[in-house]
Amino acid sequence: MPVRELQVELGARRYPIRIGRGLLDDATGLAAFVPGRHALIVSDRNVAPLYLAQVEAALKGKTVKSLVLPAGEQEKTLARFGDVMAALAALDASRDATVVALGGGVVGDLAGFAAACWMRGVRFVQLPTTLLAMVDSSVGGKTAVDLPQGKNLVGAFHQPAAVLADTATLDTLPDRELRAGLAEVVKYGAIADAGFFEWLENKADALLDRDADALAEAIAVSCAHKAGIVARDETEQGERMLLNFGHTFGHAIETEQGYGGLLHGEAIAVGMVLAARLSSDLGRAPWADTARLAALLERLGLPVALPAGLSGDALLARMRLDKKAVSGSLRLILWSGLGRAEVVTDVPDLEIRAVLDA
Repeated sequence: MPVRELQVELGARRYPIRIGRGLLDDATGLAAFVPGRHALIVSDRNVAPLYLAQVEAALKGKTVKSLVLPAGEQEKTLARFGDVMAALAALDASRDATVVALGGGVVGDLAGFAAACWMRGVRFVQLPTTLLAMVDSSVGGKTAVDLPQGKNLVGAFHQPAAVLADTATLDTLPDRELRAGLAEVVKYGAIADAGFFEWLENKADALLDRDADALAEAIAVSCAHKAGIVARDETEQGERMLLNFGHTFGHAIETEQGYGGLLHGEAIAVGMVLAARLSSDLGRAPWADTARLAALLERLGLPVALPAGLSGDALLARMRLDKKAVSGSLRLILWSGLGRAEVVTDVPDLEIRAVLDA
């Protein structure tokens, strides 16, 4: 299967997204994006035993150190950010150093934020190993860590030098993680591409069966949508907000569960259904489209209802601390049906609570 390549174009700046099998084995291709003398590879305990040796071998001849962190969203903290900074200091990393993020979204966000801050910004390369990271978090330069009060509240926009998505790593991805990544794939159809949504309905079984062609196409289409939106709105002043469809609800769920309940993609699946139901409650979207969204997510093995035991009041309070809120007023990403998302600022709390309480 040939390697697919897209470009993220940001004015005079650009970087590639490469999608294909065997990219971690391509020492020349990887080393080309690590031009300086120093490199710090950041990974986690799930991914490092599988792929760290390949990346270290590809960077042979450079001064390379590796930092392997515990896995999980609960590790995306200021304390772990401090660990990465300490590792860069121990490496004597100079301004031409490169941070290499080998893992899922947590590793990518954390390593990218450290790269943004070390000496006011050094290069970093994304080597995503989960479907969710390949189609979403590795592209676009959003880097951050979480606080107990909310997700991604401390961060920076810092674009990678390259995104190299080796789809062979999906062979070792647990089924639950694969399904969680498919939630973000569905999002692109829901907010921007009704034809892609229909394709996903037709290919749901193939995607769950890890059909290589179907997965590569899903990743490529998702990345193309993400790259286009980022090119038009790098720092999320307008259109890029639409990528947060379901995220205000989903992030509130994750935070309220202490980052130890639903996976990110699972929480986003629930959040998208809640956003769609709210849209239909408000008369903004057909109920038939909301039903199609919930049905596809369920076919993909994803949750579509709030976990038991979560308080509507607590979730609404979490949502008010969301980064999209302005002066205490919630900005929600709703839709007017398949492929048509919109930013809405005037939703009464009673309507939001009604959806949360349902």
